[in-house]
Amino acid sequence: MTEDFCVLPLPLPLHQLIQAWNTQDAALLAACLHLDYESIQPHDPERNFWGRAAAVRNWQAVFDAVPNLQAELLRWAVGGNEVWTEWRWHGTYQSGAAFRAGGVMVFGLSGAQIAWARVYTKIEQVIGPDWDALIEEILNHEAAQN
Repeated sequence: MTEDFCVLPLPLPLHQLIQAWNTQDAALLAACLHLDYESIQPHDPERNFWGRAAAVRNWQAVFDAVPNLQAELLRWAVGGNEVWTEWRWHGTYQSGAAFRAGGVMVFGLSGAQIAWARVYTKIEQVIGPDWDALIEEILNHEAAQN
């Protein structure tokens, strides 16, 4: 059985957020957040914070650590003033190590700004070999043998 659903356009503040993340633009990030922005991490409540300035400060630290950060919006759903999103972020730390993160964020909109977010994201901890690189190496070796 297939289900029909309507895909609503992504609201402007989320377009701006993606652009801010992908260009590491703290000023654009600030513009899309409400002055009283609230960030709640239900699984890590010690990471909760309030205020646009705190959000910009936190993301600037990420931009500094991962200067080529790229955000990919995988899925979204819009219901009234809420936007449910699934994300993947990737880039390279200043040290040269790979950065990968992902998860779900639910945003509340107030006019043309993001008023709050409930954040269910994690930075991936790479333990052991880089399986993607290992598989590519094996496949390339197999192709060279043929």
